[in-house]
Amino acid sequence: MVRRPTAKAAELTQAELRAGAAELTKRVYTWRPQWLAVLGVTAFRAGYGRPDATVGPQDLRIGETKLWVLPNPSGLNAHYPPQRLADEFARLRRAIPDRSRPPGDPVPQ
Repeated sequence: MVRRPTAKAAELTQAELRAGAAELTKRVYTWRPQWLAVLGVTAFRAGYGRPDATVGPQDLRIGETKLWVLPNPSGLNAHYPPQRLADEFARLRRAIPDRSRPPGDPVPQ
């Protein structure tokens, strides 16, 4: 959500995260994707003013766009080792319909 790299999320200010969320929201209104995945629950909470947000689907929408928060895949994120990260990304993948499949074709688990 912020255009500058940092070693740690704590290096970002609340103002930067809110501004980044506003810019991202404008892009979503322009491009109108079906889904937006945000990496980092802490950034999402601060940027979108959702202090109780958790990893997973959100009740917030931007227009018709559904939002999903994923854990930050940084190696510094001790709460999400590689397998748990993979599980969360797979959960999102299962939630998004595969437009390359014919309607009614089951999605592989």
